[in-house]
Amino acid sequence: MKKIYLLFVFSAIIFSCKVDPKQGETEVAPQVRWEAEDETAELEEQETHEVERMRFKLINSKYLDKNNIWAPFEADLANFSSEKYERLKPIVLERTIPELQRSIKAGELTYEDLTLFYIYRIRQIESDNNKSLNAVIALNPNVVEEARQLDQRGAPAVNENSIYGMPILLKDNINTANMKTTAGALALAENQPVKDAFIVDRLERHKALVLGKVNLSEWAYYFCDGCPLGYSAIGGQTLNPYGRKQFETGGSSAGSGVAVAANYAVAAIGTETAGSILSPASKNSVVGLKPTIGLLSRTGIVPISSTLDTPGPMTKSVIDNAILLNALTGKDVEDFASVEGGKDYVKGLSSGALKGKRIGVMKSLLTDSLYNSAVEQMRNEGAVIIEFEAPRVPLDNFLTLLNADMKKDMQEYLSKQAGEEVTFKNVEAIVKYNEKDTLLRAPYGQQLFHNVVADTTSAEELERISAELEKNGRRFFDEPMQQHNLDAVASMNNYHAAYAAVAKYPALAVPAGLEKTGEPKSITFIVKPFEEEKLLQIGYGFEQQTNLRQAPKNYR
Repeated sequence: MKKIYLLFVFSAIIFSCKVDPKQGETEVAPQVRWEAEDETAELEEQETHEVERMRFKLINSKYLDKNNIWAPFEADLANFSSEKYERLKPIVLERTIPELQRSIKAGELTYEDLTLFYIYRIRQIESDNNKSLNAVIALNPNVVEEARQLDQRGAPAVNENSIYGMPILLKDNINTANMKTTAGALALAENQPVKDAFIVDRLERHKALVLGKVNLSEWAYYFCDGCPLGYSAIGGQTLNPYGRKQFETGGSSAGSGVAVAANYAVAAIGTETAGSILSPASKNSVVGLKPTIGLLSRTGIVPISSTLDTPGPMTKSVIDNAILLNALTGKDVEDFASVEGGKDYVKGLSSGALKGKRIGVMKSLLTDSLYNSAVEQMRNEGAVIIEFEAPRVPLDNFLTLLNADMKKDMQEYLSKQAGEEVTFKNVEAIVKYNEKDTLLRAPYGQQLFHNVVADTTSAEELERISAELEKNGRRFFDEPMQQHNLDAVASMNNYHAAYAAVAKYPALAVPAGLEKTGEPKSITFIVKPFEEEKLLQIGYGFEQQTNLRQAPKNYR
C-alpha cells in the first residue's frame, strides 16, 4: 500500500511540473483560476455613473464559469511559460497579418505559438477580476490541434496577405458546428447548430483558425430598452479596455471590438444592423467595416433584420480588414441578397490614396476637435475637402422595419438553423421563457421583444416601409455626393449608421485618436454600394498618414 501511495505522489508531481529542455530543470506550472468576487461595492459605485446605461446590475455572468473557457487547454498551457509569452509579445501584439506571416516564415513564430499566445493572454486577463473584460464566451477546443496541423504542412508558400493560420474570434450569434451559438441569451444556451454559418465555412476553406466566440449585447441589442451596451445573460457585462467601467463598449458587437482592442486574437467578426460594428469599433479604437448588404452571407447568423443585417470584419488595421474581407466573400445561394465575391481588396491599398479624393465633411461635426483634426490631416495629404450641411431626412418607421423583420426572420432561424436542442418556435415563446426568471434571463427587461411580439405589420406594408427607408437613406448621402461629386462622406463613430444601414451603403470606421479623457473615437467613411475597394483605399490612406490607433495602456 505504501508503494502505491508513493507512486501516486510521484505521478502527481510529474503531472503538475514542466521541464525546460534548455535548463534541464523542473518548474511547477502555476495554476491560473478565475474566482468570482462579491460585486456589491463595484455596482454601488456604478450607480453614480453619469451615463445611465453604465449603471450596471451585474458585471460577471451568473451563468458562465470562466474556468470552463480555457479548461480544454490546461495541458498545452502548462507548457507555455510566462517567459515565452513575454518573449512573443513584441512579435505578436499590435502586429498586422502580413507581419505575423513574415515572422512565421522566418521561424520566429509558429501557428501553434500564435494560438497559444492568445489563449494564454485571454486566461491571464480574464482570470484577473481587476482587469477582466468579459469579452470571451467560449474557445474552440480543437484550435490548438488545428494550428499544429498547419505547422506540419509548413508555411513557406503562404502569401503574407493570407488569413491562413490566423486565429479569429466570432461574435456569438454566428453559427459554429463545434461550439454553441447563444446570441448571449439563456434561451439559446444549448443551441448547437448542425453546421457552420456560410462565412465560417469560408474562413475554414482559407485555413483560418476559429479561435472562439465573443460576448455581445444580448440578441444583438434588440432585446432590452436602454440597457447597458455589451451585456448578455451568458457572458455578463463586456467592459472597455480604454476605461474599464468608465467608457461604454459600443454595441452590439461589443466583444468583437473589445477582443481586438485588447489583442485577444488577430481579428474578429461582428454583425451590424444599424451601428453594431461601427459603434464598438469606434469605442475601442479598431477598424470596423459594415459592408454593402449582400457582399457577405447572413446564412447561419441569428437575425434581427434580413433587410439590414450583415456580418463584417473588425481588425486593428485596414490591411487586415481587407485581408479578412477577401476570405469572407462568396456567393451563397441560401441568402437572397448574396452576390459573387472575387475582388482582391488588398491589391489597391496605397498610403497616398487620399490624394485627389473628394471627401465630404459635415459642418455640424467640425466643432468636434478630433473630427476637425482628422479633416485637416486629410486636407494636408491632398484630399479635396468639401464642407456641407447634412440634409434633413426622416427615417420614419425604422423600428417598425426591425420589429416586422425580426418577427419573421427569428422564426425562420429557429426552425431551420438552430440546433435541435432549441424548441422555441418564435420570439413570443422566448419572451414567455424569460418571464419565468427575469432576474437571471432578463434583468434589464425585454421591452423590444415585447414590441416584436406586438407587431402586426403586413408583408405588403413591410415592403413599402423598406423601400421608403432605402430611398430616404440614399437621399441623405446622394444629395451631397451628386452636388459635389464626392468619393466619400466622412462621419464620426456610428452617428449616421442608421442612414447607411437603410441606404445599404458600406461604411468603414478608422481610429481617429483619443479624447482628453482617453476615450477613443473614429472617422467613419461612407461610400456607395459595392465600392468597398474605394472605401478601404481611403481608410488605408487616412490610417497610414495618421497612425492614430493606440493600444489600451493597461493591456499592452
